[in-house]
Amino acid sequence: MPLAFPPPHFNGRRYYAWNDWAKAEYGGRIQKVSLDAGFTCPTRDGVLGRGGCSYCSNRAFTPSYLVGMSELKTQLETGIAFAQRRYPGVTRHLAYFQSYSNTYADIGRLKELYETALAHPGIVGLAIGTRPDCLPDEILDYLGELSRRCIVELEIGIESCNDAVLAACRRGHTHLASENAVRRAAARGLTVVGHLLLGLPGETRETLGVGAKKLAALPLTAIKFHHLQVVRGTRMAVQWKRSPGSIALLSADEYVDWVVKVLEHVPGTVLIQRLGSEVPPAQRIAPEWNMRLTAFAVRLSERLTVRDTWQGRLVD
Repeated sequence: MPLAFPPPHFNGRRYYAWNDWAKAEYGGRIQKVSLDAGFTCPTRDGVLGRGGCSYCSNRAFTPSYLVGMSELKTQLETGIAFAQRRYPGVTRHLAYFQSYSNTYADIGRLKELYETALAHPGIVGLAIGTRPDCLPDEILDYLGELSRRCIVELEIGIESCNDAVLAACRRGHTHLASENAVRRAAARGLTVVGHLLLGLPGETRETLGVGAKKLAALPLTAIKFHHLQVVRGTRMAVQWKRSPGSIALLSADEYVDWVVKVLEHVPGTVLIQRLGSEVPPAQRIAPEWNMRLTAFAVRLSERLTVRDTWQGRLVD
């Protein structure tokens, strides 16, 4: 049976925050440094399609300091300097291979890139963003070995647990592929982070609830929440311009409700790494929430308190 109240490791919150855990585990903040290592995706290079997922524009999530910068060591130096200005006193960083699918290459190329990043004295580990269909056994075996000498965080794009929703946004894989990837990665001892995108066309509160129960059964270390945004240069942006009413974007209050719905079904042992995303205004077409992520965290906590609910409350 679930606990009657949020457990002590929630640190006074009603969900298990990644930053709280990291401070307790490592004695302080470990900051990610975003990198663009020149990868692509099977939905872009012709293997599964062209143009990428309907909502996807990596430019919208790539820090401005990476624009026009290709050399990995230079990216690391620039990113670490940027992070230290923003978070004074932070000395440990994860090299965050963020843009596109960062395991979508042969093993030799991946080793070269990852080892280059780990050679930097300010880097204590890797965060690797990828798709569930870009994780062959050879690469997972290597990452499992690597995780025994440094932090290795594998971020897998689950996005939705509904196959019809995944097909509509041209993901090119089913939820079963996500389940298999998460289980295979966890079996090798990796820190597995599931990336969710709430509000995709075709997703409803009902399908979200069903999906949340599927997530609860997976050996995830952490979850990242993002909300759907219409970003310039995407297929979705073309559709929005033709017919804005054809894409039902969530309001800020609706998004809070959807996050609460997922949290209630997710075990209290799963860390919540991120609660939302911020696309630069110049890249974002809609929605206009006029709310920073820090304000969203406060709103989420208030909603959980008012409803007297918490992460894991509905776990069987």
